[in-house]
Amino acid sequence: MSETPTRGRQADYSGRSVVFGIYCVAIGVAGVMGFLLGMIGPDALRSVKLFFLIEMPPTPLGLAVYGMVTLATILGVLLLAVRFVSRRYGDRDR
Repeated sequence: MSETPTRGRQADYSGRSVVFGIYCVAIGVAGVMGFLLGMIGPDALRSVKLFFLIEMPPTPLGLAVYGMVTLATILGVLLLAVRFVSRRYGDRDR
């Protein structure tokens, strides 16, 4: 019998695509958590400022956007820094 095309084949995932996938999942989780926090809405919850400039109301949508944008910015800057350092200093031994 012949083997099916998917059996025995390894997935073709590069490191970049895996890191990007984890990045997207983390941002999605932050959005869902912000939405849930906004739905539960403790009475003492105040509005938050996005980048200390834009005031976001403590609604489900406002907290979801705040969490997603904040996490995307922080992780994005860190990932860009890692990419820069690895490209600049990564191949010194070769």
